[in-house]
Amino acid sequence: MRRLPVYLVLDKSYSMAGEPIDAVNQGLQALVDMLRQDPFALETVHLSVIEFSSKAEHTVGLSDLMTFQPPTLRPDGSTSLGAALTLTAEGIRREVKTATRDAKGDWRPLVFVFTDGVANDDLEAGVQAMKNVSVAKVVGCAAGAEADVADLQRFATDVVRLDSNDAESIRAFFAWVSASVSMTSQSVESGGGDGVAELPPPPREINVIDLHKD
Repeated sequence: MRRLPVYLVLDKSYSMAGEPIDAVNQGLQALVDMLRQDPFALETVHLSVIEFSSKAEHTVGLSDLMTFQPPTLRPDGSTSLGAALTLTAEGIRREVKTATRDAKGDWRPLVFVFTDGVANDDLEAGVQAMKNVSVAKVVGCAAGAEADVADLQRFATDVVRLDSNDAESIRAFFAWVSASVSMTSQSVESGGGDGVAELPPPPREINVIDLHKD
């Protein structure tokens, strides 16, 4: 079976404390619940979580929807986005099956990066690491006024922004991620190319900065 790997790279720095981190945890659970109701997603989607603050941690390795257990993010530390990208690239190289002469590999992964701050580590190392792996899309979300869109534009194929990192906006983002994953899973199941599907239009809480960039 060809899997559709989905990597969720989530900021849990101190600035996420309170309502924002609660909304991320709720949004992650809601995303899983929604995808479990989609027969296409159940067939193909595998989820993985990388969380980051002062360091990055690959909390959940690539798992099918029925066995995936969402972690509970707890805020601490700063914003090591570079380390998170490096860890994501390492996970993709280790977990995603590549094609051989005898078998097709997994679909190219979708990567969703959510942050409300500015990278304060070696972002360039992470950017280069991500450029060295094959992905269908890397979607960056800058949540709130303190997030740096320019950081995300250095590595993401698609960039969106939330005006606020309040609960409503964050939940809307996770609902959109769920819809995006669902649409992609339907596309690959119906023979839609190499897994690169157009993302659905974001809801009103999400501002498009750079979507469907080549």
